[in-house]
Amino acid sequence: MSEDGRQGLTVIAFIGSVFSPYYAWDARRDPFAHCAINVVLYGERANRFAMTERDARSLSRDASHFSLGPSSLAWDGSVLTIRLDERASPIPQAVRGTVRVRPRAFTAQPFTLDADGLHRWWPMAPDCEVEAEFSAPALSWRGSGYHDTNDGDGALEDAFSDWTWCRAPLKRGSAILYDVRRRDGSGQNLTLRFDADGSRREMRPPLAAALPPTRLWRMPRATRSDDARAGVVRTFEDTPFYARSLLSASFDGEAVRPVHESLSLDRFRNPLVRLMLPFRMPRRLG
Repeated sequence: MSEDGRQGLTVIAFIGSVFSPYYAWDARRDPFAHCAINVVLYGERANRFAMTERDARSLSRDASHFSLGPSSLAWDGSVLTIRLDERASPIPQAVRGTVRVRPRAFTAQPFTLDADGLHRWWPMAPDCEVEAEFSAPALSWRGSGYHDTNDGDGALEDAFSDWTWCRAPLKRGSAILYDVRRRDGSGQNLTLRFDADGSRREMRPPLAAALPPTRLWRMPRATRSDDARAGVVRTFEDTPFYARSLLSASFDGEAVRPVHESLSLDRFRNPLVRLMLPFRMPRRLG
């Protein structure tokens, strides 16, 4: 997120694109046949979404480098450089630029999200400096960012019914809330606070706070806040099964503006929803 809060960016590199309808329909469930770099730009002048799926012939990777088609991510030990050359959909507009992510520190370990340990999440760098320079659309900004990794040994929709996640910068470090509801009816509510050096600090779990559903798809949203009150400042993404928003809330006694996501895997597994996804997620082979 830019320093003034007017520009935002999400970049996700997938091997085994978990939200791909093509992956869900593939009887072989080969993750290397379903790779993607998802780029979402949010701003006052330009909102663009790109998520072109490619197969293993377009993939190259090693311990410090990941490239898929014309886009790449490279780590030099201190900076993650992301070079993007993608095309948005359903309106075919270019998304081209360079993003540099500088983690201030790294956290100690990943967390398991399900009882069997099949799904793992590591908020590896909860506090980063981000520099974004795009030629298409023409924009540039600096701000606060976050870097994590996820890996798993099964389909998300088989393990979870829904989750909410949010991250907010604090005066010292940042806070992350991750609430999952599992298929077996159990749940997990993570309340994490990290100092700027990556060390974890205790934080009182905020209270449950209701949010209005999104306007178009009526996606349910909920979060937590110290005083059980929170508001939606802006909705970035409103889809049949996913919403991303900027909120106002209070964490650990501080007024914050968390970036928040709501995911409904009950909705995602609906066949009608999956039939809609190729309009946003085209597939290119070779």
